[in-house]
Amino acid sequence: MDGLNNSVVSEFVLLGLSSSWETKVFLMLTFSLIYLGIILGNLFIFFLVIFDSHLHSPMYFFLANLSFIDMGVASTTVPKMIGDLLNEYKIISFQGCMTQICFIHIMGGVEMVLLIAMAFDRYMAICKPLHYLNIMNPKICVSFVITGWVIGVIHAMSQFAFIINLPFCGPNEVDSFYCDFPRIIKLACTDGVKFEFIIAANSGFMSMGTFFLLILSYVFILVTVWKRASGDLSKAFVTLSSHITVVVLFFTPCMFLYVWPFPTSSIDKYLFIADFAITPILNPIIYTLRNKDIKVSVKRLSKWGHYGRRC
Repeated sequence: MDGLNNSVVSEFVLLGLSSSWETKVFLMLTFSLIYLGIILGNLFIFFLVIFDSHLHSPMYFFLANLSFIDMGVASTTVPKMIGDLLNEYKIISFQGCMTQICFIHIMGGVEMVLLIAMAFDRYMAICKPLHYLNIMNPKICVSFVITGWVIGVIHAMSQFAFIINLPFCGPNEVDSFYCDFPRIIKLACTDGVKFEFIIAANSGFMSMGTFFLLILSYVFILVTVWKRASGDLSKAFVTLSSHITVVVLFFTPCMFLYVWPFPTSSIDKYLFIADFAITPILNPIIYTLRNKDIKVSVKRLSKWGHYGRRC
């Protein structure tokens, strides 16, 4: 890959999150527990949806896919961040950095489409209940997921095509715990203004467009329910509150990094902890805390386990 962009930089140095040894140990233990929770929580949701036939509906199909993506997003950055916390030299190879960038943006694109699909699913369930099963058929659900992966790959490759040809011949320190287009472009031995604009236009437009589309869809759903139910919004708001929470947590760091001018401080790396660690561990909790179907499924699973032990 070095030959493709005539780069003399073979590795990047990640500056990480903190220089204090006590803070590093605390962060290592904290993020180790968080990552364990991400994997166990999302795996539980993923396999619960697969093996419980009562959860074979569009909403839980998208939720299982979201859990899979959350595990992938966290796994691209959190394990290395944990390992680097206790290492004096936090190094990532050029190839490893490019690979990490690609996976982050591919799965980020997939998650955006999944959130749109889940919003569309809730719109159909709340506003068009009689036509819900006809519209949200298995073919449509699978099409949403495939579309998400296609858009994610196109989104990542369209930016990767620019950065892979940039010359990297000097500084190689990245003020973050992961690689991403904005900070890597800053290290290129060329005027990166036009490339910054391309990245901001691509990721920024995608983030802002998806965010406002989702917020407008939730407002439309609430207005529709308000008109039909003579002002009773409580049930719809409870149903949508979890979705809105996830959307805000996911898109706030994205808009801060890609819509505003390119980073001149290290604030963005702390914000992106929300995307890589906080949101993936909260999703299973947020989507299941008030979900009766999941609670019933868990009770059913515990009964099966109790029955199995007795046999």
